[in-house]
Order: sequence, then structure tokens, then C-alpha cells
Amino acid sequence: MLSIHSARKRGRNGKIGLAIAGGGPIGGMYELGALRAMDEALDGLDLTRMDCYVGVSSGAFLAAGLANRMSTAEMCRIFITGTSDDAEFRPETFLRPNVGEYLRRAATLPALYGDWLSRLLRNPRKAARWSDMFLRFGGLVPTGIFDNAGVERFLRDIFSRRGRSNDFRELEADLFVVAVDLDSGEAVRFGEEGWDDVPISRAVQASSALPGLYPPVEICGRHFLDGALRRTMHGSTVLERGIDLMIGINPLVPFDANHAAPHADEAEQVGLASGGLPAVLSQTLRTLLQSRMQIGMEKYPHQFPDIDQLVFEPNATDSELFFTNLFSFSSRHRVCQLAYRNTLADLRKRADVLRPMLAAHGIRYRDGIVDDRHRSILDGLDVTPRMTETTARLRRALDDVDQVVSRRRASLVKA
Repeated sequence: MLSIHSARKRGRNGKIGLAIAGGGPIGGMYELGALRAMDEALDGLDLTRMDCYVGVSSGAFLAAGLANRMSTAEMCRIFITGTSDDAEFRPETFLRPNVGEYLRRAATLPALYGDWLSRLLRNPRKAARWSDMFLRFGGLVPTGIFDNAGVERFLRDIFSRRGRSNDFRELEADLFVVAVDLDSGEAVRFGEEGWDDVPISRAVQASSALPGLYPPVEICGRHFLDGALRRTMHGSTVLERGIDLMIGINPLVPFDANHAAPHADEAEQVGLASGGLPAVLSQTLRTLLQSRMQIGMEKYPHQFPDIDQLVFEPNATDSELFFTNLFSFSSRHRVCQLAYRNTLADLRKRADVLRPMLAAHGIRYRDGIVDDRHRSILDGLDVTPRMTETTARLRRALDDVDQVVSRRRASLVKA
């Protein structure tokens, strides 16, 4: 599903921004598949050389990687096929029990029990109430099931090698990672002045700290949670920076069980309620996130009428995506493939509108890829020769030189 707003009057800056929403591990894999499809299908669109990036939650992983000039092919090799010589992705790293916090909170039990016992002796009726006991002993419950320190270590390692950087200030493009202050509800954009000294890996850890799943992340004495708590995509972050084209990806939409194709899953045939609490909560989360994003998307054409805007989303009838656990890593290849084909299908269906719009920004269709209905995300993922740290840095430097030469040639042609 693709939403399009055509600019009233197109600018000439040639700047492109990318906004990537959150959606848990599966949402991140859907976004990776969509990005890979665009990367292959659109000539002239270099996702590693955009002018501005904003990432929220799982989308922050991808935005930070692209801003560090990691290609979609390399990220697919890391997260999907496991054939990368750059990094080894182990799902268990992201799903380690938060044992440290369990023990720290358990250690407070004697003091809490003593305090409750003294209150019980003074006022038995009030202290024995379930509501009072819940408030009194609620501090024993950890703030997150899993420890997200491994998330930060994984990213810090990747961004410290092969010419990449873990410092917002050293990137060539603007990168913003959004998280929410737990104590105030304020959305903070790491990468902005005043917050650009926070390591990128730490900012992504905070932005992806989904309440209940991961604990809040302490930065500068403040505790931060998932950036999607305030807004879904934060597209205004890139729209406000003088771009001419915004590309957005939102991986979570409500499932339309009434119009979905028949499936063996009983919950689809007799209604989502038959799927129990998980199905109800999943639909509720998707509905809330998309409705908030739609409110913003309805305002953006009026606030930014001279900016072309594209937002890619899953189809509302994609039962396969809805009934996949949002926090599972085992289905990442299947979901990535679904997003890849959905995005190519969107490009085919809306070609009459998209071709002239994208051409205005120097982007053209690769018809052989867009029109191939059987193409797989694996088709373009040939294993690259193994590189050392030195050869990786050399390749990056040669790529920089090639870009300078290309820009020089383009400026001479215009002159």
C-alpha cells in the first residue's frame, strides 16, 4: 500500500529524506525488505547517500546503518542470509533475560516487606487491600523482560569498523534517532544540537526500548523509551529540513480480516477475537500507531505542499504479516521477502504517477526488476569477496572519489 502526495511546486535542491518508523523486530525486517526493493528497482536513488534520515525504534537500526553507508544488500546479508563477513547476527543477543535488574529488585524485597508489615499493623484494612499491595510491591517487577545492553554493544561494534562512525557529528548526512523521556513524555531527537554527542548505538538502544520488553535507557541522567510512544514515523523531522522528496516506511497497519483471503488460521475465519488476547493487542497496537501516522500525513501536504511525499506500508489484508509474532526473529526472511514483493508491486501499480515524479528528482525505474513478478530478495544478494578492515576502508575511499567525480561531471554538464 503506497500513499502519494505530489508537490504543488517542486524545488530544485535535489535533496531527499528518509523516515523509517518502528514495529518491533518483524517491523524492522519488513522495512529492510521494502528498502531493498527500492534500492534495486530505482536507478538514481542511493539510500546510503540521502540528505537526511530519521529512525524510530526498529527503524532507527536501519536509518543508522544507511547513514553509515551500509548498503541494503549488506544488511540483508547480516540479518537475513547470515553470509556477511562484516557482522554476525545472533537473535539470542537481543533476547537475553534481564537478570541483573531481576536480582537488583529482588534484593529490595526485605525492605519492602518490612515497610508493608509495619503499615499492616497500623492500618490492617488499608494495607491488606489488593490495590495497596500492588502499588507497594510493584517495584519488584522489572521494567523490561530482556536486557537491551546487547543491542548497544552490537551496534557499537559495527559502527566502530570499516570507516563507519558511532558519532552523529562525523556523519556526512543528518541522522536523527527519536526516543521519549519516561519522566516527561518529551520526544528527544538524538543527532540534534545538544543531543549529538550521544553515541549513535546508545541512541538506537533508547529509541528501541519498547516498554515491557526492554528497560528504559539512561542517558545524561534521564530515562528514555521507544520513540514511537509519541509519533509513529516522525516524518516532520525530515520535512522541516529543506528536502524535495520524502520517502517513508511504516511496517504496521491494522489487519482487515473482513476482506482477507481465506486462510487455514481459524482466527481469520471467525474474527480476530477468536485469536485471544495476543490478536486483540496486536490489532490495537497497529490501529493506534497507524491512526497517529495518518493524522500527521493528512497535515503534511498542507504544511509542506512543495515536497513530494511517498509512504510505503503493508497491505491491510496481509494475514501472513499480521499473524507473525512482532518480536520473533525466526520469520525474518519470510517477512523481508513479503515486503520486497509488496514494494515492487506498489511501484508497478502506481507507475503512471511515480515515473514523472521520481524523474524530477533524477530517479528512474529499472523496468526489468520492477516488472519481474517472480523476483526474490535473494536474487541480488551475491556473496561479496571477503574484505579486511584495510580493504573495506579503501573501497569506501574509492567510492567517495567516484562520487566527487560524478558530481563534478554533472555540474559541468549543467554549465
